Amino acid sequence: MPFYKISEMETIPTAVGNGAVQMTAGELMKAAMVTYRMGDGPPPHFHPNEEQFILMLEGKFNMILGDETRVVEAGDLIHIPRNTRHGIHVLEGPARFFHVKSPVGDGHMEGDYNQAADADEVKARLADA
Repeated sequence: MPFYKISEMETIPTAVGNGAVQMTAGELMKAAMVTYRMGDGPPPHFHPNEEQFILMLEGKFNMILGDETRVVEAGDLIHIPRNTRHGIHVLEGPARFFHVKSPVGDGHMEGDYNQAADADEVKARLADA
């Protein structure tokens, strides 16, 4: 069975949101440590083929999930069903969270990313809240 030391995993930039990710993939799911700085975060988007969990470890961000907006901080666990619009804006950074998605797809965390039609409007709301 594979064991990983996060401190030894390669850190690569996220494709969206100006963050950094350390990731690995198994047979049916993929996992990552994700970090965003103050003011950063991916715009509202959805994943038609993936569901995910986020466990917030440090920092704080505004998050939209479906039609609900909430402040997320250390200790919060969020389930994001498939096709559910979600996005974040970091309020206190760095914001660092553990992230799991299924199915594995191509193994990359952003492989099923689709920007929401109202992304610009919602992103501005998250920053102003």
